[in-house]
Amino acid sequence: MSDRDAERLDFVAQAGWTGAALAPLAGDASLRRYVRLAHPQLGPAMLMDAPPETGEDCRPFVATNSWLEAQGYSAPRLLHADLGRGFVLMEDLGDGLFADLMRTGSPDTERELYDAAIHLLADLHGRTPPSSLPVAGAQAWPLTPYGMEALLTETALLPDWFYRYQTGAALGGDARAEFDALWQAVLPHALPQTPVFVHRDYHAENLIWLADRTGHGRVGLIDHQDALAGHPAYDLISLIEDARRSVPPALAAHLTDLYCTVRKADDPAFDEAPFRLAMAVLAAQRNTKIVGIFARLALRDGKPKYLGLIPHVWTMLERDLTHPALAGLKRWTDTVFPPELRIPR
Repeated sequence: MSDRDAERLDFVAQAGWTGAALAPLAGDASLRRYVRLAHPQLGPAMLMDAPPETGEDCRPFVATNSWLEAQGYSAPRLLHADLGRGFVLMEDLGDGLFADLMRTGSPDTERELYDAAIHLLADLHGRTPPSSLPVAGAQAWPLTPYGMEALLTETALLPDWFYRYQTGAALGGDARAEFDALWQAVLPHALPQTPVFVHRDYHAENLIWLADRTGHGRVGLIDHQDALAGHPAYDLISLIEDARRSVPPALAAHLTDLYCTVRKADDPAFDEAPFRLAMAVLAAQRNTKIVGIFARLALRDGKPKYLGLIPHVWTMLERDLTHPALAGLKRWTDTVFPPELRIPR
């Protein structure tokens, strides 16, 4: 038994869950681990294991989760936490991942789930989040702006990591400078007048269907610890341009129309034209970032399994770049990353 295993069991005992069976879940792209608990009297629970020595921090999860719960959404109820050691015990929302239900269900099931996710998202974007979120027993967690600096840093992942993965060299000189300048010219369209709570990973792998609940409570929310205050179009793009699954274009168009319809009904000041322009910019921005992240996971972190998703993300990015506002970035991309350089080696 490792020292971390012993710490985990000690935390479970402190939480009052001695005797629970522990079943680790498959790992994700982060260094966090999740363990499902089954107790003969207390029932199921989920344990987040985020070792601080690896750079992980439970505070943003606890802060964002508590705020989402306070708004009436189905974020998992927190049962016990040790922030210093990096453990959080929480409600287990079950196995109803949207992605799994869509994989085995009918197109009607897919549309029902996505429609519910859209209605929740529109409701969430009608609320103004605070600049900082309280954390029980710790300093409040800032809800950092998702502004120009953060967006530019993310786009840089494509030339800094995917180009290096493909060629073994760093991209420099005029091409690198032009890339930054092109993004600086279009990203102002993605800066909101009124920032909203941006989940940042609002997609079918992070939404859980809770059929026994009602209204927005039917959509369980997880993996929201990277939330920022930014443009509402970002999470809509996360949902309809999913890196892990293909959303039919007709369904994506329906979901976009539904979101705009609900937002306009709730807020007459909602302006659809600039929102759709922001969607176009953030779609390209997000997919640019994801290609770079998947290359970094392979090259730096030894996690090559995400390379298989890159062709799908490139397909979406190619489509995103056909928007007239992104003509310069399309020209740059076609020059620096010709088709043969877009398929991971």
